[in-house]
Amino acid sequence: MTTVVEPVVSELTQHPAWLRIKDAATALQTLQSATGAVDDAASHDRAAALVGDLTAGIAELAPLFPHDAGYLDAVRVDFDRWATDGFGEPDFHDSLVAFQPQLDRVDGLTHLIVFPMYTQNGSRSRLVEAVLVQVIWPDFVADLEASEFSNKLFVPIRFLDFTAGYDTNSAVLFPETVAMRQLPTFTWGAIFADREAARFRRVVRAAVEVTKLDLPAEAAELLDDQSLTEETFVMWDLIHDRTHMRGDLPFDPFMIKQRMPFFLYSLEELRCDLTAFREASAIDRRVAALSEPSADDVALAHHARLVQYCVIFDRIFRFAITGSRVRNYDGLGGQLLFAWLHQHHVLHWTDTRLAFDWEQVPDCVNALGAEIEQLYWRSIDRPKIAHWLAAYELVAGTLEPHPASAWKAGDLPLTGLPRELTDKVLDDEFPLSMFYEAFEKKMRDVIASTSGITGVDA
Repeated sequence: MTTVVEPVVSELTQHPAWLRIKDAATALQTLQSATGAVDDAASHDRAAALVGDLTAGIAELAPLFPHDAGYLDAVRVDFDRWATDGFGEPDFHDSLVAFQPQLDRVDGLTHLIVFPMYTQNGSRSRLVEAVLVQVIWPDFVADLEASEFSNKLFVPIRFLDFTAGYDTNSAVLFPETVAMRQLPTFTWGAIFADREAARFRRVVRAAVEVTKLDLPAEAAELLDDQSLTEETFVMWDLIHDRTHMRGDLPFDPFMIKQRMPFFLYSLEELRCDLTAFREASAIDRRVAALSEPSADDVALAHHARLVQYCVIFDRIFRFAITGSRVRNYDGLGGQLLFAWLHQHHVLHWTDTRLAFDWEQVPDCVNALGAEIEQLYWRSIDRPKIAHWLAAYELVAGTLEPHPASAWKAGDLPLTGLPRELTDKVLDDEFPLSMFYEAFEKKMRDVIASTSGITGVDA
């Protein structure tokens, strides 16, 4: 597959039209309310001028993005209509439908994206954000997606430049975050692999030093090569993303976004990560069994082994201690994986030094994945509350709940409404272990430093 490098990235990020778009979007944000509207009529003239700067900049840059011509035309219409209609809650449904990046997954292809949106792990207000991105689509990922890991919605990207909403921990760009009058059928989801890779490299580099871990030579390659780590995360995310709606599921693993105890979200995210781990280990073993593997086979197996290191290290070193302790479902998943490996004697914390029995790690990790898969399979025949209780038992069988937990004590309103059970879950139902309390203090500044990081900063 030919790598596309037009327009030149450095010229694009310094293009006067792009800089005007950034400035106009940033200024508009100061005039918008949380809904995205410009509520103060006295600000409408200023907002109209800024929208004019935005649309003029988009029009000037549009020839550099011929693959997005329909979207860039439509988004200017949406901006003009928003201004003409008096800057109420923005409606960018038409331009969102016109934006179809999953149709052009070409390595190096660039996109200009401007929408009123919120950014996950960033602003929850639907403010005008502008982002320049570049697709990451290496040949081996294209081959995987075209064969056993079909995922037509998945678009891995890297940051080129962005406005303030993405100067945060947000590493995803999802269409459902855009302000619009109605929800269309969503056809893509974008993940910033460069931010994921950069965070991983910075955190793991520090964690290895703190824990005195003797890092395997193959894993150490990830710390030295941003591009290699980006490609590895793309492979991981490809499999993770498609897993959310695959398998023996009760219906929708998120129960159509109903309010649930946060540990259920922990198990769902961990299930998807452990599926990626399992598939990567299967690829590695399959190639190892070949009598004469090709060069492509060897390279794929190498990436597959790196995926396994990424899942383990990102989960136990970064996820477990990132964010607040208020219903932190990703943090809980990291804690669970660490404790599972420790209690099965393949991870050791002895003499203040971390070590792994690497030959035994794949089977041990896959055993935890099998436990979660069995929970899901049984849940098809269980009532919701019974499933919740079984999920809690799975987590609490490895992680110690808070001593004040009503769930641990079994003091639950089992004949009431499901939300009454959810209300009984403590914000920090499974507190950090003594290991993690000490580890978090040593890693706190490093974790904080990764907010807004991109591949250029790694």
